[in-house]
Amino acid sequence: MLNLTEEEFEALVVEGLDALDDEIVEGLDNVVFVTDARPEDGSLNVLGLYDGVALTERGQYGFGELPDRIILFREPLLSISDTLDELTEQIHITLVHEIAHYYGIDDEQLHELGWA
Repeated sequence: MLNLTEEEFEALVVEGLDALDDEIVEGLDNVVFVTDARPEDGSLNVLGLYDGVALTERGQYGFGELPDRIILFREPLLSISDTLDELTEQIHITLVHEIAHYYGIDDEQLHELGWA
């Protein structure tokens, strides 16, 4: 298992965001990306989380809304990665997966597309 500091992990997430195709990120509005050590339940089973209301489920949405959050969990991602290349790939997959939830794509659809 790799061992990275919070800052090193955050830098990899930023690099992962920068590497995403424009068509994936240009529709994101009022979304923040954050990292955390683990999910609230302390498990290592959840790699990321979309915390918000998907575009497909929003009614009126406007000024003053708190931003949606996409959270990547450092310790679970590190636990499944033996190399830096594997971690970079898992960050990419997790970012795409959670951004898909923002767009209203559920886990079943993601599985069909090979992203779950």
